[in-house]
Amino acid sequence: MGFRDWRTPLLLLVALVLAAAFGRIERWEGFQNVSMSKKNMNSTLSFFIDSYNNASNDTYLFRVRKLIQSQMQLTTGVEYLLTVKISRTKCKRNATKKTDCPLQKKKLKKSLICQSLIYTVPWVKHYRLWNNSCLER
Repeated sequence: MGFRDWRTPLLLLVALVLAAAFGRIERWEGFQNVSMSKKNMNSTLSFFIDSYNNASNDTYLFRVRKLIQSQMQLTTGVEYLLTVKISRTKCKRNATKKTDCPLQKKKLKKSLICQSLIYTVPWVKHYRLWNNSCLER
């Protein structure tokens, strides 16, 4: 093993130590309140509502009415802890899935507040619903 073989890893280690010492590496301590980019928000919320509708026994589809809170944590991908309000639409499950279905009114009206943990690797379009809990509102 010559001088050249260990010089590059040593230089990288020195650069990493200097970057950490001068605060260039941001440390994440759990979930942070941050806004999602529009692209990530749309794809993550679409994944969430599709997962919810596929698992639901309701005759009608639900849609996201409001994003109440979004928190993220960087891991091997991105974890989103979302709180959303969803509502029952007039579109039936077997009908074409539309995003613009009108909401139910009066007797069949139903809204839920859901808190979900979604793991995503957005650059390869991988999503996984790790946890979901919904309460009627």
